[in-house]
Amino acid sequence: MTIDSDPPAPQDAATTDRPVRRLGLAIPGDAELIRALPVEAPVSVEVCGIGYAVMMATPADLEDYALGFALAEGLVDTPAQLNRVDAHSIEGGWALRLWLAPERAGLALERARRRVGESSCGLCGIENIEEVLRPLPPVTARLEVGRAAIVAALAALPAHQPLGRTTGAVHAAAFCAPTGDILCVREDVGRHNALDKLIGALAWTGTDPATGFILLSARCSYELVEKTVRAGCPLLVTISAPTSLAADRAAAAGLTLVSLARADSALLVSGTLD
Repeated sequence: MTIDSDPPAPQDAATTDRPVRRLGLAIPGDAELIRALPVEAPVSVEVCGIGYAVMMATPADLEDYALGFALAEGLVDTPAQLNRVDAHSIEGGWALRLWLAPERAGLALERARRRVGESSCGLCGIENIEEVLRPLPPVTARLEVGRAAIVAALAALPAHQPLGRTTGAVHAAAFCAPTGDILCVREDVGRHNALDKLIGALAWTGTDPATGFILLSARCSYELVEKTVRAGCPLLVTISAPTSLAADRAAAAGLTLVSLARADSALLVSGTLD
């Protein structure tokens, strides 16, 4: 697989400085400040020369995002089927061009023809409810994770969120060892994008998601459960609460889901935990 990107490199485009005024509320007095804001930009995803989707994302770690997106969409099954990624700054946003192995190109064309639109909600382009609720592959991996490991990962996460510390406005997706040690983190303005980037980063390095658990700094919607299940990870921990569909889908697939995770308590939504 080859990667080509025009300057500025995508990682350099993660923040932009803007003048703001801090308003005194409980503490009196205003101040003029320069504040770093996370970049939210349209990223046009093309697959084998076909316009496939336009996502709103932070244009950093786009190569990881490309692979994670392709895996989540079912366009590829392995990193080897993604031959090339081109990431280029264009007028008004970014172009992310994916070139698949010849045996996968036909699938990209078929999927592109069926898509009538795209957004991070994960529903646009799906033609009926049955497609949304189609069965997920069962989670077969088993992982021994204690409560102390979740507490350790929660405590360590802020130190692995440089973009979050700078802007206070992005989501993080972390892959953690069973001990709670954080092994990899990706950030983005979109919680779905952050998880796609993380899954892509793990795939590039050959890291099996079944060997650890995923920690998300976001509300747990059904798409995040589905991405975790399809990646083969047995445990998902989220800082915010789940939706009803997320809870149902996790239980049906055999995913252990822990939500509203805090240093002092958490909710076991599905599965078992020591």
